[in-house]
Amino acid sequence: MAKQQSFSDKAKSKKRDTGVNVKVIKTVKTGKGNFKFNEKFVKLDDVSKVADLK
Repeated sequence: MAKQQSFSDKAKSKKRDTGVNVKVIKTVKTGKGNFKFNEKFVKLDDVSKVADLK
């Protein structure tokens, strides 16, 4: 039985996102006076919108 779909066929059918993934790191001061770092990934439409993140 012949293979019906090749890897290149699968890659063509996938939709590519035009956004940019950015890693955001926020510092939070705990009650004891230590600092804690919270990390998360955010998807943005354009790199210029990085300055607008809070």
